[in-house]
Amino acid sequence: MIAQSTVFNGRDPSRTVEDLSLFIASSVREARAGEIPFEHIVFDRVFPEDLYASMLEAMPVADDYRPLSGRAKVRNHVNGVHTRVKIDLFPEYIRGLPSKNRALWDLVGRALCSTEVKQAFVDRLAGGLRQRFGAEFAKVRMYPIPILTRDIPGYFITPHPDTRWKGITAQLYLPPDDTTPRIGTIFHERLDDGSMPVRAQMKFSPNTGYAFAVGKNTWHSADPVGPEVKTRDSILLTYFVDAGPLLFVRNRIRRVANFLNK
Repeated sequence: MIAQSTVFNGRDPSRTVEDLSLFIASSVREARAGEIPFEHIVFDRVFPEDLYASMLEAMPVADDYRPLSGRAKVRNHVNGVHTRVKIDLFPEYIRGLPSKNRALWDLVGRALCSTEVKQAFVDRLAGGLRQRFGAEFAKVRMYPIPILTRDIPGYFITPHPDTRWKGITAQLYLPPDDTTPRIGTIFHERLDDGSMPVRAQMKFSPNTGYAFAVGKNTWHSADPVGPEVKTRDSILLTYFVDAGPLLFVRNRIRRVANFLNK
């Protein structure tokens, strides 16, 4: 485990990213394993505690976010208000944040995109990846996209298994306290009759989260966020399948298109 005190060594920014990458990778490797209703892992702590506190202090204001695109933009639009908004944690998207906040979110984004973190996810989710991609799953290239998301009252999402463009889905929860654990992601089992009973629910607690390898059976949802919740903040870290020229180009064009639509 990397010592927390090394994370903010501002005299050597590259070393700072390396330290945080190793810390997060260690968190992934130490996460609890779950099997019901599909293989997943659950984090008890993702980031160093001092960094997590700084992330909460540096949370962007409402005007810094933008709506999701495509069908998600339409689905998450209630009474003229977008109930899910986002900031991609890439340098070109966070450049408008105050300098101190920008430096912190740049650190987080770069660490989440690191090879060390990706390898930890691949190792821990090997069963689900092998089931989908076969024995050579470890050689399948994947492109990480870390997105800071904010949900407000009215947001919900119905059961879905995630698009096959995705290889791994992770959500890292960012609440300030443990007062709303019930708004965490719900995992479903799809039965032969088409029903999808709830088999597990993640707790929306500080510095926690979950991840799974995307497959045909990874049905999950989120209940409507109620008026008692101010914001439901999290980081969605998605690894898009990057195998072959078509997907390689698609993933990078997608990033450019999002930048141009900013």
